[in-house]
Amino acid sequence: MPDNRKGDERQDVYGALREFLDNFPLGFPSTASGVEIKILRKLFTPEEAEAAVLLSPMPEEVASIAARTGRDPEELGEMLEAMSRKGLVFRSRRGGRKLYNTAPFMIGLYEYSVESMDADLAALYKEYYETAYLEEMGASGVPGFRVFPIGESVGADVTLYPFLDLVERVKEARIISVADCICRKEAQLTGGGCDHPMETCLSFGVAAEYYIENGIGREISADEAIAILREADRSGLVHAGVNTRHLSNICNCCPCCCASMKGITGKGMDKHLFMNALFEAVVDEDACTACGDCDERCPVGAIVVEDIAQVDRNKCLGCGLCAGVCPGDAIAVLLREDREEPFDRVLNMGMAIMEGKRKASGTEKQERDGSKHG
Repeated sequence: MPDNRKGDERQDVYGALREFLDNFPLGFPSTASGVEIKILRKLFTPEEAEAAVLLSPMPEEVASIAARTGRDPEELGEMLEAMSRKGLVFRSRRGGRKLYNTAPFMIGLYEYSVESMDADLAALYKEYYETAYLEEMGASGVPGFRVFPIGESVGADVTLYPFLDLVERVKEARIISVADCICRKEAQLTGGGCDHPMETCLSFGVAAEYYIENGIGREISADEAIAILREADRSGLVHAGVNTRHLSNICNCCPCCCASMKGITGKGMDKHLFMNALFEAVVDEDACTACGDCDERCPVGAIVVEDIAQVDRNKCLGCGLCAGVCPGDAIAVLLREDREEPFDRVLNMGMAIMEGKRKASGTEKQERDGSKHG
């Protein structure tokens, strides 16, 4: 009889990596089809999969990882450096030291594959999103992204909250990169896509350094980044970044391809599962001429025009796209009085997502138990 132990061992390596990645706030859940294992096999060699599970979410030097795991430091260092170049682990530098930490599936492995993704991998990503990952993204009820409006229509009270001033935050960035939008590229490779600009994914600081050093993105100036944001605004894209005060990235999202936006526009899911709307569009009834430009512009169908434009604030993202096309300047973008403040750090957001998933899982169990005894 043939000896299948080698194949079984390799399958176990990918299964172990899947379980490892599933421990992150945005996890990596299993599916009946096993498409998630196909993704890992496409991205990682068995040896790389074995090395990936040795890392932690916190940045560490190779010597520390080797001492903790019993691996040879030189071999492990070569392996991790090669993996970081492929977008399989995250690499950063601090005080002349080179550090490595785990890359979760999102934001991480998925986005880092933007240059290497082919039609086969794009098809696997699409299948996984539709069968498991959309549900995973909304499982906690804690939005992972916040929306940034830009433009003269934003209310003056934003000056009281300087972390909300997107243009000024970009000007202050130490280093900036731009890369292609992974969502629109995936859509194009799977027979969809749109005509919105492609090179719109902005990263800042250590994330930007990682993109630039690995050839995933290119370095740009603050002026170039602001020009990209302006172009994205004209094209009708929503500016969104991680739901923290610190600016680490800006996605420019379309309603047809974006992983978060598709949940809202394509599945009718609550925006708050994905996007933290700190602002809202407010219509000046006296100035509104009911021209209809705003409802055509709104990416989530939050505006209806009858005698005047009316905004459904439960749907409104506060992106400001409607205000940008209003010929009578009848729409202002104001901070919501009932807004949910962004998290101070990614760590705080991750803990909130984990807690939200735990509570949601407990609620689902109670509902199942109740239905059994009903």
